[in-house]
Amino acid sequence: MANTWLTGYTFCMADEPENLVLVYLRRLDEKVDALRADMTDMTSRFASIEKLVAGLRVDFAHLREDFVRLEHRIDRSDTRLDRIEKRLGLVDAEA
Repeated sequence: MANTWLTGYTFCMADEPENLVLVYLRRLDEKVDALRADMTDMTSRFASIEKLVAGLRVDFAHLREDFVRLEHRIDRSDTRLDRIEKRLGLVDAEA
């Protein structure tokens, strides 16, 4: 407490004057902490999406293999069917 010699009133002063730079730095620190938490969340989400995409790539690779096998079987069936038609005389003269 301070006593003024002019008026005789007693003033209550704060223990420490508020430093505006420190106030703004604390606010920035809080915002950076919030951004860091958001980035951690986003990073984990992106990691799960990357795992999902990798799994889809594997699934599509297996599907492609299945399609190739089916195409090969169809080609063999076409060849066999042509031979059967020729043996039975079912092929047109133009073909």
